[in-house]
Amino acid sequence: MSKNDYYDVLGVSKDSDPSSIKSAYRKLAMEYHPDKNPGDKEAENKFKEISEAYEILSNPEKKQAYDTYGHEAFSQGGAGFSEGFSGFGSFSDIFEDFFGDFGGRPQQRREQRGQDLKYEIEIDLRESFTGIKKEISFDTLVRCQDCSGSGSEKGGGLNNCSECGGSGRTRASQGFFTVERTCSSCGGAGQVITDPCNTCNGEGRRRKNRKLEVNIPAGVE
Repeated sequence: MSKNDYYDVLGVSKDSDPSSIKSAYRKLAMEYHPDKNPGDKEAENKFKEISEAYEILSNPEKKQAYDTYGHEAFSQGGAGFSEGFSGFGSFSDIFEDFFGDFGGRPQQRREQRGQDLKYEIEIDLRESFTGIKKEISFDTLVRCQDCSGSGSEKGGGLNNCSECGGSGRTRASQGFFTVERTCSSCGGAGQVITDPCNTCNGEGRRRKNRKLEVNIPAGVE
């Protein structure tokens, strides 16, 4: 099946600047993201299509290849190069792409965001009518105190990744083009742990039981 024109997919013209392309993608990504359209296969396919279009048009080299050869530039044996698309990530991935670089220089080892917690609790009809405070207990990941979240044993340290030289990115030449990717050895951190913490096995976090008092408002279903 033939693919739609990438410019038509994003609703932009060929002379659109990078900012306009990014803005168009962001608007469509928020509308069609599978998290907002659970079970909607059509929306999922649309999201994949706009993500594919943005991946090409946001990269100057790929965009030039597309403008010259069209979709053939990325097919097997085409004049450009072939590269797979990674599907879709979460809403946090989209926000990270657009807002994660506002601080200027990117952090090498960012603090990891915790997972959202879903907790089921039963209350009786009277408690539902009046509202009530309940204490809940759950396991969660917290910063490892032994290594202060660094993942290294005390006295240990970090070395620049030998694969990417500390940049967190690797480059590979494909024909006339150079493709840059996140380093698979360090996961983009640019550094590797030389002496992993024995408590958290180098993760920087460990599991701990926590208790939390939550307010259940009156009238809840």
